[in-house]
Amino acid sequence: MTIDRPNQVWCADITFIPVKCGFLYLVAIMGWAKRKVLSWRLSNTMHADFCVEALTDVFGKFGPPKIVNTD
Repeated sequence: MTIDRPNQVWCADITFIPVKCGFLYLVAIMGWAKRKVLSWRLSNTMHADFCVEALTDVFGKFGPPKIVNTD
């Protein structure tokens, strides 16, 4: 598949960041066409609400893509 336009394919991933008292969790949503971060959120818990918030934000700004790829 050729990815040649914005909002065609997005990817999302979560990573953890070690800090002195535990971990912070970062979710990022990126557009593959321009390889640009479209939305991100940071949380001190692994509850899904910060991921849903990032998706809601990016859908509100750009509308839904054709494909969202996550791990």
